[in-house]
Amino acid sequence: MSSFYELKAALPKNQTFDFSQLKGKVVLIVNTASKCGFTPQYEGLEKLHKRYESRGFTVIGFPSNQFASQEPGDDDSIGSFCQLNYGVTFPIMAKSDVNGANTNEVFQLLKQSKPGFLGTTAIKWNFTKFLVNRQGEVVERFSPTTSPDHIASAIEKLL
Repeated sequence: MSSFYELKAALPKNQTFDFSQLKGKVVLIVNTASKCGFTPQYEGLEKLHKRYESRGFTVIGFPSNQFASQEPGDDDSIGSFCQLNYGVTFPIMAKSDVNGANTNEVFQLLKQSKPGFLGTTAIKWNFTKFLVNRQGEVVERFSPTTSPDHIASAIEKLL
C-alpha cells in the first residue's frame, strides 16, 4: 500500500492530482454526491476550506455514484453543480468508486487506515469524511451525518 503522499487521483479531463502536493497540509477527504440529502454539506465544506486554507488546510471531494445513484452526472456537470450551487473552490476529483473491486487507491488507503463502526471498512453512504494530518496520517473518520461545523475543532487541533 502506498503512503498518502504517493497517491494519485483522477481529475476531470484526464488529468491527475498528485498527493505529493499535499505534504505538510491538513486534508479533509469526502465522498460526495449531488442528489443526496447530505448534499447541502458542500456549503459547510467550502466554509471550512475558506476558513483554514491560509493555514495549510484543504478539502478534497470524491464524487461517487455508488449510493442509490445519487451522483448520475458526468465530471463536467458535477463540477458545474458544485460551483454554481455552493461556490466550491476546493478540488473535486473525477467520479470514481469508493467501495468494491474498482475502489480508487485513495479510498483503499483511507478505509484501511481508519475503519468505521465495528471495524468495517466499507463506506456506508455519501459524505463520509476522513481527516489527514500534516504527516499524511489518517487520524479521524466521520460519518455522513457529521456536519462540517462539527469537524472544525478537530481541524484546529491539527493546524
